[in-house]
Amino acid sequence: MSDDLTLNDDERLRYSRHVLIPEFNLNGQLRLKQSRVLAVGAGGLGSPILYYLAAAGVGTLGIVEFDRVDQSNLQRQILYTTRDIGKTKARTARERLLELNPHIQVELHETSLTAANALEIISSYDLVIDGTDNFPTRYLVNDACVLSGKPYIYGSIYQFEGQVSVFNVTNSHGEAGPNYRDLFPTPPPPGMVPGCAEGGVLGVLPGIIGSMMANECIKVLTGIGEPLSGRLLLFDALSFETRSLLVKKDPNNPLSGNNPTIRELIDYDEFCGLKSLDKQTTAMKEVTVQQLKSMIDNQEAHQLIDVREEYEYQIVNIGGELIPLNTMEENRQRIATDKPVVVMCRSGVRSARIIEALEQHYGYNNLYNLKGGVLAWAREIETAFLPINNHTSLSTRKGNNRIAPIIRNSTPSVKPTI
Repeated sequence: MSDDLTLNDDERLRYSRHVLIPEFNLNGQLRLKQSRVLAVGAGGLGSPILYYLAAAGVGTLGIVEFDRVDQSNLQRQILYTTRDIGKTKARTARERLLELNPHIQVELHETSLTAANALEIISSYDLVIDGTDNFPTRYLVNDACVLSGKPYIYGSIYQFEGQVSVFNVTNSHGEAGPNYRDLFPTPPPPGMVPGCAEGGVLGVLPGIIGSMMANECIKVLTGIGEPLSGRLLLFDALSFETRSLLVKKDPNNPLSGNNPTIRELIDYDEFCGLKSLDKQTTAMKEVTVQQLKSMIDNQEAHQLIDVREEYEYQIVNIGGELIPLNTMEENRQRIATDKPVVVMCRSGVRSARIIEALEQHYGYNNLYNLKGGVLAWAREIETAFLPINNHTSLSTRKGNNRIAPIIRNSTPSVKPTI
């Protein structure tokens, strides 16, 4: 710690409740002031993370963010208000954070983090905290942190559930702790894990998980307490229960194991299978809602699978077998192989993703995407479902609200979440 690093009178008053804590005291506050933290993403998780780190007095906050504020963000991304819609998130976030605490510095990186720029961007920071929602970036951040020797604060959210851990922290013996690849050696098949845009997220959940991540960040920076290194915290907002699972170092980890094979950043879209999916998209087989109606009316052999969530199915359905997207992996045995299988969702996006994943990883060749999904069915077949648009719910279909059972894996397991 620099000898000439001090707090001015305004800072002493601002951080007085920190300084009063015996385990934290003035030294802890000075450590925060001299720290440089990079936040990747300024969305649902990034908002509470940045707010609390700014309020706590972290001296320099870097923000990697290229997106703009959308109305759908405002339910959970508390850095932004209605008047910010259309503005860049990075610049708006900096404005808010400096309004909260003018004693800090905020550096912007208005770009996506890639294998080409990650090491350079991360190099000037002490710690990286990840608030993104996709697997390529997760593995990229992890690998860049391991190669750079930086701690990595991890968190993820989905619907009512969250996960938090701390990776690559050096212990008192000079040994680096487990990293993301020790917990999830390989990414899930593309499309198998829905994101918040498809499955939704409770608005307060990012605040809960983001606050936990900020807490871990402060612990690592100041050296107080025991960080979640070697542990994965699982949180359920519905039951308000938590579980803590041990994470051990994997000797076969290709990045940090006994015989590492990854010595530089790789193509993470390819690693996560996204490039293969892009090639398959153009060849995807589809049926229109008119063709599906004809199949139903003529009693042609087929299976109709609905991959939406149960609450969506309860609102309206057209009689398909309900297998929500996030349960597809454990319910593949229910997919027919001896007849055409039509897969549907609200608009055709989620169903297309799951078809691509099933074809690539399991060799199915009898899957057809319902073009336009339930929305197209409502517009063109059963107008009783209307009114319909992107922001209103469908009317309940009378006499046809059957709910197919959801088979859940009874064996406890940890799955990566978006």
